[in-house]
Amino acid sequence: MSSHPLVWVEIDRAALGHNLRLFRGLIGPGKKLLAVVKANAYGHGLLEVSRLALERDADWLGVHSLDEALALRADGLEAPVLILGAVALDDLAAAVEADARLTVYQPGTVDRLEAVCRRLKKKARVHIKVETGTNRQGVPEKQLLGLVRRIQKSPRLLLEGLSSHFANIEDTTDLSYPDYQLANYRRAVSLLEKRGIPVPVKHMSCTAATILFPKTRFDMARVGIGLYGLWPSKETYVSCLHLHLKPLKLKPVLSWKTRVVQVKTVAKGSFVGYGCTYRTTRPSRLAVLPVGYYDGYSRSLSNAGHVLIRGRRAPVRGRVAMDFIMVDVSDIPGVRVEDEAALLGRDGRETISAEQLASLAGTISYEILSRINPLIARRVV
Repeated sequence: MSSHPLVWVEIDRAALGHNLRLFRGLIGPGKKLLAVVKANAYGHGLLEVSRLALERDADWLGVHSLDEALALRADGLEAPVLILGAVALDDLAAAVEADARLTVYQPGTVDRLEAVCRRLKKKARVHIKVETGTNRQGVPEKQLLGLVRRIQKSPRLLLEGLSSHFANIEDTTDLSYPDYQLANYRRAVSLLEKRGIPVPVKHMSCTAATILFPKTRFDMARVGIGLYGLWPSKETYVSCLHLHLKPLKLKPVLSWKTRVVQVKTVAKGSFVGYGCTYRTTRPSRLAVLPVGYYDGYSRSLSNAGHVLIRGRRAPVRGRVAMDFIMVDVSDIPGVRVEDEAALLGRDGRETISAEQLASLAGTISYEILSRINPLIARRVV
């Protein structure tokens, strides 16, 4: 990897620690905090963020895939790792060898896992995901007890947790559906506890639920987007105010930067970029930046986005290409080759946030961040 990359991401260790402390204070003593680091830690860098989170007292790490879990183990991280997504049946042995916690919701997975553990002479900790209303992963309540009994039959399978996930708690101020799902989850917990079946780690809360609903925190809170200093949505913030809760002062963790590789002056009436979608209305100075949709800078930001150079906004002119964008620096004096440009983050008094880019691109901040190419260097600062 180049020692002087032209495109890079900076991870603010102080901001990450600040956000973790806020959520640790929110969930209170005696409860665990799981840092969700799936999707390359929401684009921030799986290994970099995981190390920092554990240094700052996160208890568990949550990933989507086996590959992510194996990467954490290869990096020497020994904290509990919960795979939130699915694992192929033929890969269950690798998951057991890595001592990764597995999310299960189908009898076939449990049966294969039991056989794998018997062959390897190892034990596996499992978390059952119960369906409460998202209708994605999850075992229906009517099948829950049967799945639990299947697990209990094996001395090598340990029922460690029961989880679920909210469908609509972030993008609405109507919290009736979250209440419905919470009631379903509590009924599932009660179904087991009334039969003397212990559930050591009950967990349902995401970032929004952790902020808005203390009653959803149970034994462990799963904190994702909030860890990275972003609110799940405007509606989550509004709900916080409606519930008379004090909003958390989150600090964005990620900055995304590049450098100017060429500056050129073009005449009035010149076309810029593919498709000739932009034509200059005056003699203009353009800065060429070596970043494009391959890097994760959305093509939807064509003729819409801005970058920050020398503390001022420079609008994107023309289409976002695979590897380049052009920005207008006519009103920014002295721009030179190698000048730093912020695609995301702060420069002087100006800021470009993931929420701003998401609004321009017609998407959400999660996508803006998680689409940043994992090959781009991540620097902890």
